Amino acid sequence: MILSHGSVDTGMNDIATLLNRDDTTVAVVGATDDPTKYGSVIYRDLKRKGYQVYPVNPNRATVDGDAAFPNLETLPVVPTIINIVVPPQATIAVLRKANEMGLDNVWVQPGAESAEVMAYLTEHDFNYLANACIMVRSRVRSGA
Repeated sequence: MILSHGSVDTGMNDIATLLNRDDTTVAVVGATDDPTKYGSVIYRDLKRKGYQVYPVNPNRATVDGDAAFPNLETLPVVPTIINIVVPPQATIAVLRKANEMGLDNVWVQPGAESAEVMAYLTEHDFNYLANACIMVRSRVRSGA
């Protein structure tokens, strides 16, 4: 079941709709070079499709030859979407930091969610999409 929530009061967009904007940037939390991990597959897929993506992983200096960032605070841009590809216990920590930073557009990949994650998303009024893969919803961008 795909779960989503968009806050009409603040004018936030549906997460999948944000993928259609040319200026959308995506922070992939859990990006890695390990080809057996979704963090690798998703990062490369979005990059190949022409999205401006930033790998976030405290255990990597680079991902796919790109500089990796240890956390959301060190990103050189404010991401439009935070795509989370880590276990649920790590997802909660990412959500807490995103909430502190005022970042509310979150895409929780299948496997990164739990009852606690879903409750946190709802309680803190995130604009989110969960249990849906970003690779399925994203498209090849013009010029990619």
